[in-house]
Amino acid sequence: MTSASGGADMVDWNLAVATATRLARPGPVVTRAEAAAVVAELRGHARTAEGAVREYTRMHPERLGSRGAARVLVVDRPGWVRANVAGFRAVIGPLTRKLAARRAETPGGAVLGAVGEKVTGVEVGAVLALLSGKVLGQYETFAEAEPAVAAPDSPADLFDRPGAGSREPAGLAPGRLLLVAPNIVQVERELDVDPHDFRLWVCLHEETHRTQFSAVPWLRDHVQSEVQSFLAETDVEPMALLERLREVLVPGERPAGRAGGVLEVVQTPRQREILARLTAVMSLLEGHADVVMDGVGPSVVPSVGEIREKFQRRRDRGAGRLDLMLRRLLGMDAKLRQYQDGAVFVRGVLDRIGMDGFNRVWTSPNTLPTREEIQDPAAWVARVGRQSQRKPPDE
Repeated sequence: MTSASGGADMVDWNLAVATATRLARPGPVVTRAEAAAVVAELRGHARTAEGAVREYTRMHPERLGSRGAARVLVVDRPGWVRANVAGFRAVIGPLTRKLAARRAETPGGAVLGAVGEKVTGVEVGAVLALLSGKVLGQYETFAEAEPAVAAPDSPADLFDRPGAGSREPAGLAPGRLLLVAPNIVQVERELDVDPHDFRLWVCLHEETHRTQFSAVPWLRDHVQSEVQSFLAETDVEPMALLERLREVLVPGERPAGRAGGVLEVVQTPRQREILARLTAVMSLLEGHADVVMDGVGPSVVPSVGEIREKFQRRRDRGAGRLDLMLRRLLGMDAKLRQYQDGAVFVRGVLDRIGMDGFNRVWTSPNTLPTREEIQDPAAWVARVGRQSQRKPPDE
């Protein structure tokens, strides 16, 4: 099997899909009728969540010059894998082409590259197989607008299959919202919560992300540009990598203030600047989704309190010693705290200037919070929101 790119990707993506599909654990046992009911309910809940989120956030794509909301797909685990492989290829394509060109200049590079593509394809597939059983929903930012067709390898072809056929008709925004039905059913059973409430609760969080990117026309291109800039700065010289690894491995070589995680040390200074901006914007998006879910939830999800409590306990139990060790090794603890701080930032701004004032954050890339402002909502308000209408007393 060869990669669809003819060897230029440095990853055998077809092998990655095949590996992930083979290794992915089967979902919960359901009848055809039960599966059909779940799929239909998730699609209905997505429509309900869309209206509720837009009303609460006051973000309406058609009023802000957007092309409209992106597609909602209800997928199984293999469908989620295929969608993410397509997204990975789109995001890291420029980097893999750069590395492939450098490899072609190396003696024996073609032979080593062919082997490397297979090895990397298997590795990527193994990771996707693991994640395919954990993700409940995902807004796929970088996906192009494509139609969905029935998946022949899913139970009774009930699920959508991303990435097949021609583009969607004009007017549909790029990106897509994936709802992974088997995982949602599995978790609602584990938590022993009302399945109808839980499904809507999941849809509320993911719909907020769809609204963010659908209602803010420049946001997708901005995030994609930052990611591509980060990848473009990647060093392909082995000696440069070794020099920076010495900063961690050799005593006294680490610059003051450097956290020391592996991800931190292999980044160039320029990459660290870009990552700081990306972390801030992702903190904003995740925090905004949490605040919206909490704001909308009580009015449409009767058992939201029970769901929140049980879901958080499940999340806490999942943070095992191995997971914590890997976070420290990779220097991700600080990044995870940034995500949690996003909700604090959003609430801090809402308390000061209300929803209309907060929505100034979507005006342009210049009004996005910096990493420092995520920690200090008042600083963002002073910089961007001072012109906003003050929050009415009864809001």
